[in-house]
Amino acid sequence: MIQHLPPESATWTALRNELTPEQLAEQATKGEPEKGHWSQLEQLVAVVADRVAHLEWALWTVNIEQKSRRPDPPEPIRRPGARPRKAKPKLTETSADRLFQLLQGGAA
Repeated sequence: MIQHLPPESATWTALRNELTPEQLAEQATKGEPEKGHWSQLEQLVAVVADRVAHLEWALWTVNIEQKSRRPDPPEPIRRPGARPRKAKPKLTETSADRLFQLLQGGAA
């Protein structure tokens, strides 16, 4: 029954207040917000936070002249029911050489 209470309920607050600093640190590293329950308001706040972060990133990107110094785009806030995005694979030197050969008509 407790698991279905809202996170801001007095019961959950009392349980959180009893945690030791070590337990809080462990929960912070192992947290899985995608398995939680969010209200519509929490979903909307996450959308606003994501869009503000994206606007900040866009502002930085257009004002930095060197492409190599531009920051990576921000990660969206993890939401219930959505898995974290997978990292895009990096193109290694070997893969780049192989791709170049294939584009130049090399045997597959």
